[in-house]
Amino acid sequence: MRYQGRLSNWNDDKGFGFVEPNGGGKRAFVHISAFTGPSRRPVEGDLIHYEVVKDDKGRQQARAVRLVSDKKASAPRPAKSGGFGSALGLVFLLVIIALGALKIVPMAIAGLYIGASFISFALYARDKHAAKRGHWRTPENTLHLLALAGGWPGAAMAQYFFRHKSKKTVFRVVFWLTVVANLAALFTLLLAPHKLTLWLPL
Repeated sequence: MRYQGRLSNWNDDKGFGFVEPNGGGKRAFVHISAFTGPSRRPVEGDLIHYEVVKDDKGRQQARAVRLVSDKKASAPRPAKSGGFGSALGLVFLLVIIALGALKIVPMAIAGLYIGASFISFALYARDKHAAKRGHWRTPENTLHLLALAGGWPGAAMAQYFFRHKSKKTVFRVVFWLTVVANLAALFTLLLAPHKLTLWLPL
């Protein structure tokens, strides 16, 4: 038997919450892995269809969960956001590599951006996969610290490529603040080459 209810106490980072059945009754535990082909991440208050089973301890759990909105006529898929940031990240990496090859900036700096960007891209991919499966997520502070350390180009490209973290306003604001801070630190070093050569040979 299928029921209809609303998600409550939804914890998106951990991928679980509860569903309160329409018309009253016992609520059931809902895990992200119980959703079948959702078009998006569920959010607090979503209306869902589901079946109820009991676990070994007799507690109610929802399974075969579908968002009610997924049963409606499919709307055109929205265009990806973050295209500017992705393009900026790619161009920046190409420029910093070229400057390193021309010995205008130390290759160590170019290598730092390449390495940190690769790690950032990989972490976003892993976090996107974890979000879909309801597994342990990468802390947002870790992503921000890596962006601040020079991984922001890879992070910007990953946000666009994976459609991940591209809609969370607070996250985006903090992310771009890390980009500004990183670029400010880079330009400060480049404008003070006598300090740079003390610890980074060209």
